[in-house]
Amino acid sequence: MDFSLRKDYRSHGSGRDWQGQLASLGDAAVVEDSVRIFHPASVSIGQGVYVGHDVVLDGYHAGALTIGEGTWIGAACFLHGAAGLHIGRCVGIGPRVVMLTSEHELHRVSVPVLHAPLRLRQVRIGDGADIGAGAIILPGSEIGEGAVIGAGAVVSGEIPAFAVAVGCPAKVVRIRGTGAGG
Repeated sequence: MDFSLRKDYRSHGSGRDWQGQLASLGDAAVVEDSVRIFHPASVSIGQGVYVGHDVVLDGYHAGALTIGEGTWIGAACFLHGAAGLHIGRCVGIGPRVVMLTSEHELHRVSVPVLHAPLRLRQVRIGDGADIGAGAIILPGSEIGEGAVIGAGAVVSGEIPAFAVAVGCPAKVVRIRGTGAGG
């Protein structure tokens, strides 16, 4: 798979310089000025990454949020790294995508859900994957290399490499590279 980096990303605003505040920030990365980054010392952004307007990168104090080189993140996404969120190289992430790495435990009914302990589970997105607009990636999910997640899909669990998954819950409908049109 060709993971050559695009070099033509440009800010659509004034951008913001996060150099020295993040765990790492690659060359030619664009972080738009309205991006909010929590716990920036646990956030790593690779070379040539684009982070669109109004994105929230929630690096958290206990987990690392890493974004591989050449990845594009659309406007208004929420990416949560409490348990660790690893996004591979050259991943496309549409607008308003949500990736979560924590959920409340639901064992005791005597405790409001809001106050129940958190269960943390890492999320991994493979190189070259594409996540459609408005998709939700739940804690513990793993999306394989080159997989495509349809707009509005809700992923819980594992999506294999090169699979196309759609719906709520997301179901694999085909494998890329097989059949007519590949």
